[in-house]
Formats: sequence, C-alpha cells, structure tokens
Amino acid sequence: MLWRTYLSFIVALAPAVGLPHMAAPGPPSTVVRDGPDARATLKDANGRTVGVVRVNEQKDGATRVRVAVENLPAGFHGLHLHAKGVCDPSSTDPATGSPFASAGRHLGMGSHPDHAGDLPNLLVGKDGRGRATFLTDRFGLDRLRAPEGASLIVHARADNAAQIPDRYRSGTKGPDAETLKAGDSGDRIACGVIRVR
Repeated sequence: MLWRTYLSFIVALAPAVGLPHMAAPGPPSTVVRDGPDARATLKDANGRTVGVVRVNEQKDGATRVRVAVENLPAGFHGLHLHAKGVCDPSSTDPATGSPFASAGRHLGMGSHPDHAGDLPNLLVGKDGRGRATFLTDRFGLDRLRAPEGASLIVHARADNAAQIPDRYRSGTKGPDAETLKAGDSGDRIACGVIRVR
C-alpha cells in the first residue's frame, strides 16, 4: 500500500531532553521559518501533560508534523488527526468507554488508512519517551484553521493500517468496521487541540 505520508525519521530511544523540546528541524532550505505554524499540548485522560506537537508548512507545499512524548507505555501507538478541536476526557465512546470521543472521527472522508488524518505510528521506548518527524501532503494549515478545528490523538496500540489482523484467521473475510475505522489502534490515551499561531 502506498502512503502519501512520508516518514522522515523516528527516534524513540534518543537521549532524554525533556519536553517541550522537539526533534531537530529538517534542512533549512525546505523549512518555512517565518510563516505560521500550529501547536498542541498532548494530555492524558487524567489531565497530565505527556507531549507536544508542532505542525508547519514547507516551501515545497508539504506539511511537517513533529511529535515528542513522555510517560507513555512502550511500543507502537496509532497517531491520528481528528476532525474536531475538542479534547474532553470525560466524553467517552459509548461502545468502548475510550475517552476523548469529543475529538470526533478521523480528519477526512473514506475508510482507514486513507483519511487525511491517518499518520504513521509513533514508537515509544522503554523509558516512556518517543519522537517522530514526518511530512504529509494530506492536509495543510488552512484545514487546521477551520471553525471545527482539529485534535491529535495518540492511541493505546499500533495502527495496522487496515491490514488483516490475527483475528481474521478464524474465517472472517476482509477487514471489519473497527479495522476500517482506526486500524485496531484501540483506546485514545492522549489528546491535544491543534492551535494555529
């Protein structure tokens, strides 16, 4: 499957530098340094700050997303841009009990992993820290300025990009609604409202 999202690098086991420091910026020739950017503070369901996000546009039209987290469970986590700029942990999904239902569904139309808000997985190291920087052509700052806003969600498990998971070995054919919705990435464990500066 071809992604239009390009993974630049993931550094999950880098030396600890603490938040809110971010991953090193890309080559100076591609970064729009004086233009607007968007930022978010990621918080868990208990209101504890667990990360920061920064989004800016590049001269070539791509959008760069940088994420740095700490105090999260080790392993891969689904990372998705959601269609509403609301991160209320008391707003729970009636089907799963997962917090942050207020953030709405993934940004964009269609099935997973073709939503505009579907991003690469975030790798968190044994120390609870993770960093990722990647480029996407699926959205720009104009979409983040929309009246409904946007949120970045970190999920409990890896996003399988709607590939056939182990449970289908029992005879069920094709991905079900849960896989097509969020790639079986599980509960929403952190949320941050994206604000354009």
